[in-house]
Amino acid sequence: MMKKTIFSISGSLRSGSSNHNILKFLSAIVPADVTYTIYNNLGQIPPFDPGLDDETPPEAVTELRNLINQADAVIICTPEYAFGVPGQLKNALDWLVSSSTLVDKPVSLITASSVGNNAHASLLLTLGALSANVIEEAILLIPFIRAKMDTEGNVTDKPTKESLENAFNNLLAQL
Repeated sequence: MMKKTIFSISGSLRSGSSNHNILKFLSAIVPADVTYTIYNNLGQIPPFDPGLDDETPPEAVTELRNLINQADAVIICTPEYAFGVPGQLKNALDWLVSSSTLVDKPVSLITASSVGNNAHASLLLTLGALSANVIEEAILLIPFIRAKMDTEGNVTDKPTKESLENAFNNLLAQL
């Protein structure tokens, strides 16, 4: 049996962000029969331009689409910036519209921020427009995330750890 793959994307470009650290936390509980990748090239995706979305889109876009196509499931973990979706994450998702890359792909959405309600709701709409299979039991909104982590970025809040583990296991159940 082939290994299953999970492709994860942080909506924050800062490598030490709370969202990146949540993805690292999840990497520690990945079963041996699953390959888990944290995407670190979100900043390389050029601004969306429908005129460039043809047979040969920009190389970084092609790479992102291929990585998602090869994955069995996707995790998006993002903060909220200025009451909305971080621009670079929304930009990357815009590049996926014409490719059908996320159609029926199991997706877990984790929004971890000070509040996060607006970005969370907006991303659910965007993922719906992309026909992603957003797994209801793998959706998390984690407000006040920094109060639930130590200074090294480790999740220290037991209910948050349990919620992350449950969401992750619910996504694994879809593989």
